Amino acid sequence: MAGPADAGAATPAAGPGRRGWPGPAGGRVGHVDPPAMWRATTVQACGLWPFVTGSGAPLTGVPLGHHLQTGATVCGDPISWFTRARYLSNPSVFVLGMPGLGKSTLVNRMLIGLTAAGVVPLVLGDLKPDYADTVRALGGQVVRVGRGVGAINVLDPGAMGRAAAAIGGQAGHALAAEAHGRVLNMLAALLALVRGYPVHDHEFSVLSAALRLLAPAAGTGRPPHLGDLLTLLGEAPEPLRAAAFDRGDDRRYHDAVEPLQRSLLGILDGPLGDTFAARTSHPVDLRAPAVCVDVSGIGEADDRLTAAVMLAVWSDGLGAVAAAHALADAGRAPKRWYFAVLDELWRPLRAAPGIVDRIDALTRLNRALGLGHAMITHTLKDVEALHRDADRAKARGFVERAGMVACAGLPANELYDLEGIVGLSRQEIDLVSSWSSPPGWESAGQQGEPPGRGRFLIKVGGRPGIPLQVTLTETERRLHRTAGRRPPEPSTAPAARNGTGDLAGWQP
Repeated sequence: MAGPADAGAATPAAGPGRRGWPGPAGGRVGHVDPPAMWRATTVQACGLWPFVTGSGAPLTGVPLGHHLQTGATVCGDPISWFTRARYLSNPSVFVLGMPGLGKSTLVNRMLIGLTAAGVVPLVLGDLKPDYADTVRALGGQVVRVGRGVGAINVLDPGAMGRAAAAIGGQAGHALAAEAHGRVLNMLAALLALVRGYPVHDHEFSVLSAALRLLAPAAGTGRPPHLGDLLTLLGEAPEPLRAAAFDRGDDRRYHDAVEPLQRSLLGILDGPLGDTFAARTSHPVDLRAPAVCVDVSGIGEADDRLTAAVMLAVWSDGLGAVAAAHALADAGRAPKRWYFAVLDELWRPLRAAPGIVDRIDALTRLNRALGLGHAMITHTLKDVEALHRDADRAKARGFVERAGMVACAGLPANELYDLEGIVGLSRQEIDLVSSWSSPPGWESAGQQGEPPGRGRFLIKVGGRPGIPLQVTLTETERRLHRTAGRRPPEPSTAPAARNGTGDLAGWQP
């Protein structure tokens, strides 16, 4: 029989009290989190006091994940934020983060959503590969390049040359001149990789004159290759002698061109010859809904070939974009936006001095051309490791000019270096540095994930950063595995409904 004390204990309180309603389904809590508190001067907050609320997460663009503080859906991509929301002055994103934290996963999510919006993604050099399966699922073109797999002819003007011939007139002449400059820049970058030092000014003049002499062959459907260039240098026609400023002296001419001949022989007979001494195997098809150039067949230790192939692929792909827009301006093709992905940026940056100039020349496209791009690397230390001060300054400019900067987990000292570029607060530095911690000891052998995997802080100008968590769908998990040869992860999620791997359910 219950006593008075027991009966009193069983009687619920009449009101909610300080911690909610007691009793079953009442919602009483043991601890109430204090609300977030912000301080501001009366000049700044006089119009908001006493009822202040934070701004919502942006909802324009590809759905990326949920806000870490509010749980709201966060949407965004450089093209949508440039064309529709007008948040950016430059349609580009620079992604930084330690390995294994999901940098390529974030860009893969943008790629999928932008394809649904009619944008054509171009993955120009997929090293692992991270994007090839996704591009195949989207019905796009996957091109393989590497020793014994596929070749690239750096002297082929490609789509730009064909578009210039089709357009004709003044516009066609201007496009042909731009194609000439792109081929010259790519050739100079390739020679710099072989030599270890940049091409000299008089060599630029000789190469430019040689490319003009070889240009008529490109219109016949058989574009010249590096072997034709080497033969032409040995023949010493008058335009080349004039460019070499030989004054009628054969010795002066040979002194001027012999370094070029040795470098070309080093390409043709060296480790790069199998990839660059033949016709382009599979030209980029911009009619495809997406394009991926798979270079994963190149060994990880072969940095020189990797850098050379990536530069050639970037030059060819971005030149094809310029050609597509020229055809659209002439009324010969529909107008489209393109999204170029430049992954593992650190590998070509470290290949040889002066490569930064070539990358800078390839990526400085006018925003009116309808091209957005993503550049992905690990840390700013990749930039600081360059040999020359001028190269380091130009490489830092890649981050400074980016419309968006997405930071995954990074060490605190790295974030302090980044603070001077994107304006990080102390709270943001503490948050992002906490994501770089490894999984706990107890997770060893249990496929434990780092606590910061899939977490990013998006910075745009001087605005406060947007912290978000990217959560993959089951289809994305099947298509996007960046750990190479590891066994598939067990999954308890339900299988995809259609079983075909298509991504038709995505909407921007």
